[in-house]
Amino acid sequence: MDVMGDKATLFETGRFVQPSGRDEAGEAVEGVAEDAAEEIRRRIAAETGDVEAMSVLGAMLLRRGDLDGAEPHLRAATAAGDRAAANNLGVLLHQRGYADDAAGWWRIAAVAGSAAAAHALGRHHRERGDEPAAEYWLRQSAEQGHALGAYALADLLEHRGDAGAALWMRSAAERGHREAAYRLARALDRKAMGEGDAGVDDGVSGASRASGASATEEAEQWYRQAAARGHRRAALHLGAILERRGELKEAGRWYLTSAKDGEARAACALGFLLRDAGDTESAAVWWLRAAQDGDGNAANALGALHAERGEPQTAERWYRAAMDAGDDNGAYNLALLCVEQGRTAQAEQWYRRAAYAGHREAANALAILLLQGGDATGAEPWFSKAAEAGSVDAAFNLGILFAGRGEDAVALRWYERAAGAGHTEAALQVGIARLRDGDDREAERYLRCAAGGGSAEAAYRLATVLDARRPPVPSHELGETVHEKSECEEWYERAASLGHRRAQVRVGMLAAARGDVVDAARWYREAAEAGSRNGAFNLGLLLAREGSEPEAAVWWTRAADAGHGRAALRLALVYARRGELAEGQRWADRAVVLGPAEVSERAARLRDALRQELSA
Repeated sequence: MDVMGDKATLFETGRFVQPSGRDEAGEAVEGVAEDAAEEIRRRIAAETGDVEAMSVLGAMLLRRGDLDGAEPHLRAATAAGDRAAANNLGVLLHQRGYADDAAGWWRIAAVAGSAAAAHALGRHHRERGDEPAAEYWLRQSAEQGHALGAYALADLLEHRGDAGAALWMRSAAERGHREAAYRLARALDRKAMGEGDAGVDDGVSGASRASGASATEEAEQWYRQAAARGHRRAALHLGAILERRGELKEAGRWYLTSAKDGEARAACALGFLLRDAGDTESAAVWWLRAAQDGDGNAANALGALHAERGEPQTAERWYRAAMDAGDDNGAYNLALLCVEQGRTAQAEQWYRRAAYAGHREAANALAILLLQGGDATGAEPWFSKAAEAGSVDAAFNLGILFAGRGEDAVALRWYERAAGAGHTEAALQVGIARLRDGDDREAERYLRCAAGGGSAEAAYRLATVLDARRPPVPSHELGETVHEKSECEEWYERAASLGHRRAQVRVGMLAAARGDVVDAARWYREAAEAGSRNGAFNLGLLLAREGSEPEAAVWWTRAADAGHGRAALRLALVYARRGELAEGQRWADRAVVLGPAEVSERAARLRDALRQELSA
């Protein structure tokens, strides 16, 4: 009877099970009486010279930890040629500290065909640094189907970078070795991630994605097998896969299983899952448990929670705990807390600590802080460091910095880099630069990106580019204009709906052109109320045409006060017709000043006429 496999598993972890025969309440456990009876039967048989009974009895005593009682029975069975007894005698001697003597008995058992002994002997040689001998005996064990032997061989080969490691790792996993199943899953996970990053336009991306998806599915199966056997890290990764897929209930169950087994990262992840579900109190319990076990992410989460509750001192304590756990986010969050409290000097200190540790957002924030303090020279290297580390905001900020210095070419390079990573405002700036260069096609490409990202200015500029290309509006056969909303109108409307005043005026003009007075008035009014003088002027024109000149005068007054010359001229004419010559002259004077030239010329003639009328 080979028991080396089970004992070796225990030996690897340093935990030896000592069955007491009683449960936690001190009551007799069911089945123990039968074991005791079996032991008595084996003792009686062993006393009569039964070799198998000696071997089994020795193994029973060895499992119990009774080394003194087990040794004579194992030696007697070994002397009679029982290979399982030889293997277990090696285990006993190894536990007593006689490693070389143990190896001798393991060799005898392994030569006799014991896979467990071959595994133990292989491990012995590896611990001694004799890798060729270790590989020989571990391969003997693995080829006999021994799960521990297959795993140990895979571990040895993987350490050497041998491609054959994967085969034996899979073999061990298929035979129920949970650590092998976990490591196989991790390898498949890494493969799936690598193939997922391969790119989209490489000509084989479809096959690559399919292969990556297959690897992910297989990784999940092995995680599940390892987790079902009590592997806490496998349960953590399985929970993460399920969470990404949206299966939150099952993900939570595996996080809980892993967390209860002491995996701090699982406790932290469970906390985030509970927070997202609205159960902040339960989330805090698990974050606390994880943070106390040294999880910096959980400590940060607790800090943020207390900061939201208006408890800055407690928040600071947890952020410091996160730093102590080696989480650079702790220093970054502590800096943010100091900024909120107006403690700029302390904020700079914590930003620097995080930035020196490679935290790119801290580097960007430090640069902004320095720039706000007037230290542009000190800010630039931190922006550069953050941008090189992948901070899109830092790349955009570098663009602003160089544009402010008049170094437009350098600024454009940084804007392009940020735009390539999806930064909306950077894409807008590149689009504007391309428009200045006269490259409408390239400008359109960047403006579409920025407009799609929600930039009202980009949507408006894109609309103007498309508007300039728009062919003349076709006419109906009967002479009636057929209006179909063009793409440029859609972009004007998108910009207008986002509050862009010039777009609102333009949409109003398009509505007026097609005879929709109500829609035109709505857009003009919205622009005017937001401060657009053109919107106020056009609204006044619309109202005047509809016969509401008094209300029109109100909007023209608003436009003229904002510097609109045509509105001032209109007011001068309104007051002149009413006979309020002095007021008419005042607005005519204003129109002359505001212009443009044609307005100034007309306003001057009107002013002179009113002046003569007043002096008559």
